[in-house]
Amino acid sequence: MQLKIKKLRENARIPKRATNGSAGMDLYACIDQSITLAPGQLAIIPTGIAIELPDNTCAAFLYARSGLGVKHGICLSNGVGVIDSDYRGEVCAGLCNVSDKPYVIEPDERVAQMVIAPVLTPDIVEVTELGGTDRGEGGFGSTGKK
Repeated sequence: MQLKIKKLRENARIPKRATNGSAGMDLYACIDQSITLAPGQLAIIPTGIAIELPDNTCAAFLYARSGLGVKHGICLSNGVGVIDSDYRGEVCAGLCNVSDKPYVIEPDERVAQMVIAPVLTPDIVEVTELGGTDRGEGGFGSTGKK
């Protein structure tokens, strides 16, 4: 499989995996100057790249970087970003600061990670009944604490 990447700006950085075993590729802030995210603030951070996925059997998913989230409270504002196979615009990371301290995003800083994963596209069938299971409609803790 090939992931085609186009730089939209000269200072954009091509995503890469930090290690051979990394599932995600680091995405870099393609900004000219620092951006301070105040507590509770949202920001859209451009990466300066666009991608072309092979077809609709896969998509790109953006996730928070664990170090930013755990150490600094910087998360993706939409939880997980989904980049569809037919999107050709700039890849951006919507970030939010859930901490009580401002955080400064620097140019070229790793701000998110991108994982390419398979996508199932089933035929949709409307039915009047669903098959039964032992669990049934139990949810939200219905299986117990442990």
